[in-house]
Amino acid sequence: MSRVLVTGRDGQVARSLAERAASHPGLDLHFAARPDVDLAVPGSAAAAIAALRPTLVISAAAYTAVDRAEDEPGLAHRINAEAAGEIAEAAAAVGAPLIHLSTDYVFGGTGTHPIPEDAPIAPLGVYGRTKAEGEARVRTAQLDHLILRTAWVHSPFGANFVKTMLRLAATREEIGVVGDQRGSPTSALDLADVILALAVRRLSGDAAGWGETYHAAGRGEASWAEVAQAAMDEAARYDAPTATIRPITTADYPTPAQRPAWSVLDTAKLDRTFGLRLPDWRGGIANVVARLVADA
Repeated sequence: MSRVLVTGRDGQVARSLAERAASHPGLDLHFAARPDVDLAVPGSAAAAIAALRPTLVISAAAYTAVDRAEDEPGLAHRINAEAAGEIAEAAAAVGAPLIHLSTDYVFGGTGTHPIPEDAPIAPLGVYGRTKAEGEARVRTAQLDHLILRTAWVHSPFGANFVKTMLRLAATREEIGVVGDQRGSPTSALDLADVILALAVRRLSGDAAGWGETYHAAGRGEASWAEVAQAAMDEAARYDAPTATIRPITTADYPTPAQRPAWSVLDTAKLDRTFGLRLPDWRGGIANVVARLVADA
């Protein structure tokens, strides 16, 4: 049985990992989360890694409140950059490979083609900048690692865009949703399947392809308005409440943090190296909406 330490417990990816791990009986997942482990406290995560001495670490927790980060840059930096480096150093100290999650928000939002891993980064806000620094610290501290950039994560768990759309549809006839930002919607459940497959492969002794950065996101591309419409279409299949989606511009919906207009990720490297790919984003939306409607 391989001991795997996962930072976080209640986030979308951590909860998805907990659920999907049932298909991997050889993995014993340990979730390091508050109050026992607090990434805002220096040394907290490192102490947990030193105590457990896991055979692999998955760094899934992060400060992800994109807008609030503009008002809390110190806390975002502490969690996304400093703690990321500490986790990498602690994993290296016990000889544990590390899978570290990052984000499409490290990119600047220009372009019209899917973004490859080696494209120049140019984060627009505090969240993206701190996640980019976290990547850099992982690369410096931990040679035996994978960095997985993902995007637009949704799931049956926690707070996310798809859940918000379904909630608003219960009380509104029309919802204005930004239609001029495009990205790679990703089901946390699909992402968890890929993370666990990578973990199993590495724990079997296969280190080919490690030490690099990969994009792991739903295939295809969409705007937020298209994601919202897909959620409404799926909800209608179950006679759940729906609303008319009205595309609006980014300028119509100002937010404290600037978001990239284009952050569609090229995921070919993950497929080429490991033979792994996430399903089309529409399938992820369908599965998540089905779960949410059933649980309502």
